[in-house]
Amino acid sequence: MRRHQTIKDPAAELRLFRRRVALVLVLMTLAGSGLLIRLTFLQVLQHDRYATASHDNSIRAEVIAPARGVITDRNGTLLAENVSSFSLYLTPENAPDEQAALTALGRLIALRPADLERYASLRRSRPRFEALALRRNLDDTEAARFAAHRHRFPGVELRADLSRHYPLGALTAHVVGYVGRVSEADLKQASAEQRATDTVGKTGIEKSYDALLQGRVGYQQTEVDAHGRRLRVLDRIRAQPGTPLRLDMDIDLQRAAHAALAGRPGAVVAIDPASGHVLAMVSEPAFDPNLFVGGIGSEDYRGLLDDPERPLTDRALRGVYPPGSTIKPFMALAGLLTGVVTPDTHVWCPGWYTLGNSPHRYRCWQRHGHGRVELLRAVSQSCDVYFYDLALKLGIDRMHEQLGRFGLGTRTGIDLPGEQAGLLPSQAWKRSARKAPWYPGETLIAGIGQGYNTATPLQLAYATAMIASRGQTPAPRLVPAPLGLPAAAPGHAPQASAEQWQVIADAMHAVVAPGGTAHRALADAPYSAAGKTGTAQVFGLSQRPDDRGKNVARHLQDHALFIAYAPLQDPRIALSVIVEHGGSGSGTAAPVARQVLDAWLLRAEGT
Repeated sequence: MRRHQTIKDPAAELRLFRRRVALVLVLMTLAGSGLLIRLTFLQVLQHDRYATASHDNSIRAEVIAPARGVITDRNGTLLAENVSSFSLYLTPENAPDEQAALTALGRLIALRPADLERYASLRRSRPRFEALALRRNLDDTEAARFAAHRHRFPGVELRADLSRHYPLGALTAHVVGYVGRVSEADLKQASAEQRATDTVGKTGIEKSYDALLQGRVGYQQTEVDAHGRRLRVLDRIRAQPGTPLRLDMDIDLQRAAHAALAGRPGAVVAIDPASGHVLAMVSEPAFDPNLFVGGIGSEDYRGLLDDPERPLTDRALRGVYPPGSTIKPFMALAGLLTGVVTPDTHVWCPGWYTLGNSPHRYRCWQRHGHGRVELLRAVSQSCDVYFYDLALKLGIDRMHEQLGRFGLGTRTGIDLPGEQAGLLPSQAWKRSARKAPWYPGETLIAGIGQGYNTATPLQLAYATAMIASRGQTPAPRLVPAPLGLPAAAPGHAPQASAEQWQVIADAMHAVVAPGGTAHRALADAPYSAAGKTGTAQVFGLSQRPDDRGKNVARHLQDHALFIAYAPLQDPRIALSVIVEHGGSGSGTAAPVARQVLDAWLLRAEGT
């Protein structure tokens, strides 16, 4: 059987080939046209966008953090300075695997939970291209260890930073304060400077004058490689360092006040009566502010919070105590100003006082009484009965008005955050706060600085300075003009005559003179002084005259207080002292004041 042989058709194959070539050419033309259109779009229409992106791949704008302004005392002693330190930064967009990098870093360098929480908080609020502080204040060993393994951590870099340091530690902790990391709440109102340094003043002068201390940020353009490592700086606008602050506080006097308290919980505040400048301000116990600079660990912070002595509480500014008998000179002047008493007005003190036919006895601290007393002796002997009677004659509302002129019951306006106002009661206050009427017995105990009355050591020092300057002391300040906040002269100061001021000065001088309650503490002082002792009851006394609470536990014993100014003519210092649970104002607080007065006045006189 014959097989048929297929004969090729050259013409048909040529036509097929030509169609295929045409199809390929059309497809190539379409593809080339599409590529050309895309290139035109990218290279021409989107040129600016991609040129910028390309530039940003190699040129990075960086913020230069300013050096924070230093803080010194009046003699130039450093209270807050900047020291060199190493910090670890991570740029999220340059880290291929961020979590893996954090885990590996944690095995190389100690990363506390607080560090990781802080980084996570910043990570949520900052752009990915921004370098974020992961760990601050690395020691030399940690810095060297990371440097040896730097190649393993793209996006992580070690930077030399300036870290805040407080060379005197706890001695100035409450006044100077401390800086801490910017919290998530702070970020809502944080300035460029605070974001750049990642720190903000948290307490004290550091907080009050944070804007001045921060300075102004700078900027630089840096060329980087594909791994984000710096190659060279192309342009730079230098940062402006923060303004240095000089306090009028004297560190030697601060040390003297600290030494005088001898570790006992309490406070000392010393003020220049002429200028209102704070010379010393001590609160004991205190804490080391350096713990807070890089972010305090939870264990350390818990230890401070749980300490029964409350070292974080600034007793000078925020501690509120019954002023006790230290209120009596101010009561005496109130009596003179209102005409309720004269210097010669006498009261009989049998050791107790009663209201009408009431059997309740309001006792004097002197159980056998003081006998016949006039104003000067009432102040120098601290006769409670005299001031019970004076309080009843004045009434609580006039007491509120007159004592308020010394700044009691209101904030002094010092340039520190967190000041407490204390309490100067009135009928209106009790109706509003306690929903109850005011009783005559409450007026009596208010007249000796007990009951609802409370004041801070700062308020007592300022009120004492007002007596020393005869009503002319400006609001207390730590930073003097022109940098300090304005210190206006008091607009509601007591308008007493020269004779009335002199009566109070003589009465307070009699307190430290022979026969006065504080004579022993200042008996041999080579300068003249005026003062007033006081005790603040922690719990009420019974009606038994022999029950003075002397045998109770320490934490229930009375607080010891003393106010003073010196010299008597041309005063250069006014102060208040409180020793918590110290018992006697004359035996505990007055000797503390003596040491502070000696440290200031005898040094000034070169003796």
